[in-house]
Amino acid sequence: MLLLLLGIIVLHVTVLVLLFVSTIVSQWLVNGGHTADLWQNCTSGSVFHCLTSSTNGECSQGIRAAAASCFYSSP
Repeated sequence: MLLLLLGIIVLHVTVLVLLFVSTIVSQWLVNGGHTADLWQNCTSGSVFHCLTSSTNGECSQGIRAAAASCFYSSP
């Protein structure tokens, strides 16, 4: 039983680490002078300009809430 509990905790920690690494590092769309990811959309023409991906931050708030619920729900 203790081994099962330890396995579940390790699984939760692994999922959280992978979640944070994938959202920090990845750029999901790279097209010439335009890059886009979860947090912002950037263009690098004559002037480098970045805009947030969502106007009210719904995406980032949703991911933070999911990560927090995963963290607080583990035993």
